Amino acid sequence: MTIQVPATSANLGPGFDTLGLAIKLHNSVTIKPAKFFSVSIKGEGAQNPKLKTNNLFLKIFNNLFQSLTDSKENFRFEFYNNIPISRGLGSSSAVIVSAIASAYRMAEIEIKSSKREILNRALQYESHPDNITSTVMGGFNVSCVENGKVYSQNKKIPNHLKAVLVIPDKPISTSKSRSILPTHYKKEDTIYSLSRSSLMVSAFFNERWEILRVASKDRLHQLRRMKTFPELFTIQKVALDNGALMSTLSGSGSTFFSMTYEDDAQNVAQKLQEKFPKFRVVVKDFDNDGVFSS
Repeated sequence: MTIQVPATSANLGPGFDTLGLAIKLHNSVTIKPAKFFSVSIKGEGAQNPKLKTNNLFLKIFNNLFQSLTDSKENFRFEFYNNIPISRGLGSSSAVIVSAIASAYRMAEIEIKSSKREILNRALQYESHPDNITSTVMGGFNVSCVENGKVYSQNKKIPNHLKAVLVIPDKPISTSKSRSILPTHYKKEDTIYSLSRSSLMVSAFFNERWEILRVASKDRLHQLRRMKTFPELFTIQKVALDNGALMSTLSGSGSTFFSMTYEDDAQNVAQKLQEKFPKFRVVVKDFDNDGVFSS
């Protein structure tokens, strides 16, 4: 049994902890019955021994599988990770969602019909719904939490749009990134971001891509976080100057996400790679499926 989960880009500028989308950059885990427990990791994090000895996936999977089946079994877990760690692409949410989905699948519970339940279980491990919702559902998502339950709406992203990702070689801790944010905000800044977040939701659902440049502006978190890594301002300017529809910090960074029309994607990526030869620049499709099994 193999589970695949997509990378995600959350916040999207003004949608702090509420907006996100899924990108076709996947982590996968294959689980096989075995006489003895074993783990192998390839790709991102393969050289980090802590991922084997202190593995969040295994803790979630083992607890949930036992509660669903009332049994303990040995498995071999084969991880192949493509999502960069601590780069603002939802690697933690990918671990949480894939663990829950894997436990469901190994307990012979259908994943496709259980996505809402998987999402609400994921909320136990990740209190903000933006990344986990997109990981589970795919596409573009607006979400909130009420009484311990995720409420969300989903919109598939057309194939003629592409994601251009600039992935720096420097990680940024989400908790550290949050620590630089103020505890109080000015009313004017709150209204500014709230209005643009609302406009962005409307733009996605009505496919009004031309207004994303305005809708993606923010005054709550993005500029403060970007100041810790000044190169990000230049990344954003280069992307927008060369035809990107929007360009925002991905999650808490350090990755920068841009959305483009298909015809503009390679040019935007080329300009960014020329300006930042030491950073990884990739063009990806959007993922409209979310977590799935094979």
